Amino acid sequence: MVDSEQLIFERSDIYDQGRDRESAMDPVDVRFPIKSSPSTSQTSHLALDIGGTLIKLVYFSIDGNEDDRGSDVCETSRDGEFEVVHGAGASPVLRGRLCFAKFETRNIGDCLEFIRADNLHYTGVQHQHGVARDKTFVKVHATGGGAYKFADLFKEKLGILFDKEDEMHCLVGGANFLLKTVPQEAYTYLDGRKEFVQIDHNDLFPYLLVNIGSGVSMIKVEGDGKYERVSGTSLGGGTFLGLGKLLTKCKSFDELLEISQQGNNRAIDMLVGDIYGGMDYSKIGLSSTTIASSFGKAISDIKELEDYKPEDVARSLLRMISNNIGQIAYLNALRFGLKRIFFGGFFIRSHEYTMDTISVAVHFWSRGEAKAMFLRHEGFLGALGAFTSYENPEPQTI
Repeated sequence: MVDSEQLIFERSDIYDQGRDRESAMDPVDVRFPIKSSPSTSQTSHLALDIGGTLIKLVYFSIDGNEDDRGSDVCETSRDGEFEVVHGAGASPVLRGRLCFAKFETRNIGDCLEFIRADNLHYTGVQHQHGVARDKTFVKVHATGGGAYKFADLFKEKLGILFDKEDEMHCLVGGANFLLKTVPQEAYTYLDGRKEFVQIDHNDLFPYLLVNIGSGVSMIKVEGDGKYERVSGTSLGGGTFLGLGKLLTKCKSFDELLEISQQGNNRAIDMLVGDIYGGMDYSKIGLSSTTIASSFGKAISDIKELEDYKPEDVARSLLRMISNNIGQIAYLNALRFGLKRIFFGGFFIRSHEYTMDTISVAVHFWSRGEAKAMFLRHEGFLGALGAFTSYENPEPQTI
């Protein structure tokens, strides 16, 4: 008999090492087949995506206790927040919440403490390690390069053994899961307007998935488990944070994004109008405000770095990287005849200027024929893919 867990899928982004929480998503029912008996603890199943810049966690938290009666029952809690459902003769179904958390990889100790404090490491499939029967280890699904790099650290500190999942497979699996399961997951953002996109599950494939992490991967997705990494670029979120730290006094990604909102990239970028005396180059479709050269004004300005405002530098840097990603993404979509381009990864963070820049780049190079689409859970694709791979886990002797 295969037991199942039915989840209320609710976004709970956890910032500042889990101290600040934000809910921004309506509940959605999801069913995962689990061969072991459902956990009676407050959390069940943990998955991690450990990248070069960020660690992303997804874990399931149970909101209620299952009812053990055999007849058909649909019970709702007093506050209406959860249900416990049983089918006649079927296994119990748990209802809970899918939670999300992130940490900077350089602060991996905070991530370890978060897992330990919330007892998340006791929610996987437990194993006995070797002949030392008195020490219990927990097997947890993990993806990303850090699943290899930090495997010994998680084993030593928390008794976690990583079941390593392929990174590209998890990215695609997470994206497909969201696009098929979560209403209003995808949306466009252009000229300050956000519009949700209705996804036809029967006409989802093929599409281009652009995942912007430390670097950028561009993946042609043709179906469940059917995909190919077709391109990418080293200029991604790691570039923004790395150059941003060198050029400004900012210490974090969020700080860079925050000051960029007050910046003016025209103070540093060379525009078409700067070259043509304020005029457009209309013959080839370039307006006077089109960027001709990112950071180009620094060539002729008799200034040192400290003479430029950090917020202008951050704005120009963000625009340069976002424009580059948008252009490369469209060229790859054109190369394979793909009309849908979905952008994911924590570089975006639902930041309006970033999304608008990417959208303008796609719109410009496609002459309006293609649209950039974004995902509400853009930063957790890999972790979600690892989480959804929890199917029929079998205890093994390690």
